[in-house]
Amino acid sequence: MKVLLVEDDESIAIVITAALEAEGFDVQRCDSIAERDRLLAAATFAALVTDVMLPDGDGIETLGVVRQVQPTMPIIILSAQNTLDTAVRASDTGAFEYFPKPFDLDELARTVRQAVGNASLVEADEAPVEQGLPLVGRSAPMQAVYRMITRVLRNDLTVLILGESGTGKEMVAEAIHQLGHRRSGPFVAVNTAAIPAELIESELFGHEKGAFTGAFARHIGKFEQAEGGTLFLDEIGDMPMQAQTRLLRALQSGSIRRVGGREEVRINTRIIAATNRDLEPMITAGQFREDLYYRINVVPIHLPALRERPDDIEALARHFLQQATTEGLPRRQLSADAAELLSRQPWRGNVRELKNFIYRLALLAREDLVDAASLGPMLEHIRGSEAPTGERSASLATAVADWLTETSPPGGSIYDAALAAFERPLFVEVLKETGGNQLRAAQLLGINRNTLRKRLGELGIEPELLARRD
Repeated sequence: MKVLLVEDDESIAIVITAALEAEGFDVQRCDSIAERDRLLAAATFAALVTDVMLPDGDGIETLGVVRQVQPTMPIIILSAQNTLDTAVRASDTGAFEYFPKPFDLDELARTVRQAVGNASLVEADEAPVEQGLPLVGRSAPMQAVYRMITRVLRNDLTVLILGESGTGKEMVAEAIHQLGHRRSGPFVAVNTAAIPAELIESELFGHEKGAFTGAFARHIGKFEQAEGGTLFLDEIGDMPMQAQTRLLRALQSGSIRRVGGREEVRINTRIIAATNRDLEPMITAGQFREDLYYRINVVPIHLPALRERPDDIEALARHFLQQATTEGLPRRQLSADAAELLSRQPWRGNVRELKNFIYRLALLAREDLVDAASLGPMLEHIRGSEAPTGERSASLATAVADWLTETSPPGGSIYDAALAAFERPLFVEVLKETGGNQLRAAQLLGINRNTLRKRLGELGIEPELLARRD
């Protein structure tokens, strides 16, 4: 079977040709759009493998001509322009697959073989792709994310986005919505961990007038608000079990019932869920429904931590500096050594922490061009939190010893006195870590949420004042 390869880089063309010929394909190669069109008009090919940036134009933009001549021929696109925009443009053409450079030759050969064996045309969506895409990064881990995103744009499969806090799970959900076939509908995001357990069903499914005390009118829930669009359920691992049961029923039946209502309301809503927790141990512990897990985990997308994609840090930092400028902050630039220094930081809060830091940098930097020397002092809070475990243990032991010396509690009461001394700062720090979220704080502490609320009241701690706003 004949395959047409359009690639202007001689070295890349040679290795691709060798890989495809080893699979038994007859490869004909050209290096321009004009030559491609001439060859396609003269002969039939089983598949087209094409680069994007060619000497006489854009290989993606000109694929309309290819579709007119050989409409059912599968197309595999190669590109060194490794952005989400390129991946989406490739998907919008109905391409069988998109490979960012560099790529695995064996995987390319397998894909061509699969494409030829399953030659089918996916209709391209003629609606223009939105610009201002929400994701930044060209690293290999992000390329895998982009490829997964393009696979779910033209279907309504349920997506589960997995990743640490701050990796950009909502951004991925927005990208799927904005670039997909539901882009004309609403995008409704709800953080299930931030809604009190007694209100979450009303928030998601709505309620009828008189359903409970204070229900003075019908309330339309998030499912109905997202009609025709996408409902993003963030932190789904923190959803109470009763709400999980109702969510499962909604996903199975395609309909909901408002709290206090009898009428079944059909829903036309795509579901994207996200969590920073490992749901499988929660299933074992009886904290998450196994059947719901399989319902939402149809297409998992794993977001890498920022430490796994250090090559993207400079691009992200420069992106956030531009963003900060559009929001009224002073225009700043990073020197090469400053960008390199940023790339060496741990960024345990991931992209969110980096963004917050860059905004502070834009506000507080003394010079428009920020170099490593001026950046260093602003990074001290990051370095200071990197003490080795042994040093932290020693510091904690020293603090306990100092407390015993200063307090001198009588024998038989040391334990109670220590609890009284350390409980309040412990609760305060955990609440800061969770942004004031009591449910997550209770889970981290390993105590009942009601117990935590009671102790917070007794200790005079106001969780809402501890939410980190940076």
